[in-house]
Amino acid sequence: MALIMDPTNQPAPGAAAPSAGGDIIKDSNEQAFMTDVIEMSMTVPVIVDFWAPWCGPCKTLGPMLEKIVREQQGAVRMVKVNVDENQQIAGQLRVQSIPTVYAFSQGQPVDAFQGALPESELRAFVKKAMGGQGSPLDAALDKADEALATGDVETASAVYQEILSMDTANGRAIAGTLRVAIMTEDLAGAREFVDSLDVATISLPEVSAAITALELAEQANAGPASDLSSFVSGLEAEPDNHQMRFDYAIALTGDGMHADAVDQLIDIMRRDRTWNDGAAKAQLLKIFESLGFSDPIAAAGRKKMSTVLFS
Repeated sequence: MALIMDPTNQPAPGAAAPSAGGDIIKDSNEQAFMTDVIEMSMTVPVIVDFWAPWCGPCKTLGPMLEKIVREQQGAVRMVKVNVDENQQIAGQLRVQSIPTVYAFSQGQPVDAFQGALPESELRAFVKKAMGGQGSPLDAALDKADEALATGDVETASAVYQEILSMDTANGRAIAGTLRVAIMTEDLAGAREFVDSLDVATISLPEVSAAITALELAEQANAGPASDLSSFVSGLEAEPDNHQMRFDYAIALTGDGMHADAVDQLIDIMRRDRTWNDGAAKAQLLKIFESLGFSDPIAAAGRKKMSTVLFS
């Protein structure tokens, strides 16, 4: 599957093409504002970043916003306005603090925010400005995630690697690469990859969830080799053997049988929620994080856990 973007930032098929001599991201001033923003926004949404050289938060927000806009490959533009040099424009748009960011469409401001925002909220802002359409990069990542979910690790890996060759800090591609390694049982390679990541990348929610999935796989791999059927027969004979049930849950997780693992851990909590300093609950929380908040198994498991805790 080809990734529908390239490092030259050319627009994807169907995206608004840059006009002759136009730039996806450019600096503007009072003389050019009408052309760069008002007129341009009649054909493509324009994000306007009001900033100043002395503004600390601007130094973080600006580059992050530029990165997101470039990913859209011409489907949205960005104009940067230095408020110190263009106070009339700032006054007309009532810019009272910086950074302030406006979205223009059809010649009118349609959305705005003040202050620094995390990348996830910036992406939502840009997507809204584009009328809710995702970028070619997001579409490629969605297809890679779908391929991974169906077990097509070769296709998923190829897309993730192509994205990382252009954006080494892309959290979804990093997380996807880790999950490919887990599915192909290259746990050593996955751990080496994690060790190469910086603290900021590790803290990204999608990356953190993938690392938790790796920890669960390592936990299962470190346990004694045992046929799942032996756990079943053992628990039939000793239903209150919590350690055996806990080990069974670990083995089930290692085999990708998360729903069954959750049920076994919930069973331990029903019988003795304080067993081994709440080990069953802690293990459940790891599984939920590794699956992601919206995963149906995690959602059902959280509901079951709450029923046990508050019954």
